[in-house]
Amino acid sequence: MVALTHTLCNNLRMHADKEIGGIDPDSQFVELAVEVFAMLADATRVRLILALKDGEMSVNHLADIVDKSPASVSQHLAKLRLARFVSSRQEGTRVFYRLEYEHASRLVADAIFQAEHSVGGIPRHHQQEAQDTP
Repeated sequence: MVALTHTLCNNLRMHADKEIGGIDPDSQFVELAVEVFAMLADATRVRLILALKDGEMSVNHLADIVDKSPASVSQHLAKLRLARFVSSRQEGTRVFYRLEYEHASRLVADAIFQAEHSVGGIPRHHQQEAQDTP
């Protein structure tokens, strides 16, 4: 995972602003997108991104939310920071994290919406749409 994080970080830094779009199957960003999914293939990191969608939080507060030790949460946040999903600031001895961009939050929300389809019935996100339709 360390090599993956390093590759992801280097690619994000080197190529982040080179090309707009890239939504084609032959895009140079396909492999990088796979690395993004690999970074999010951990329930704790997904929970951290969901928690951070409402704004900046301290490591201890995040640890309480995801029910993990602050040390464990710090390690996950370090990976997310290296991959540029989150950014941090220090205030005294406390470190606060926030989402770097809204894309991670949207990606995680869409993954959860997709997961809702796998349990059968009408997914919760479609139930609201059905109620709003006249």
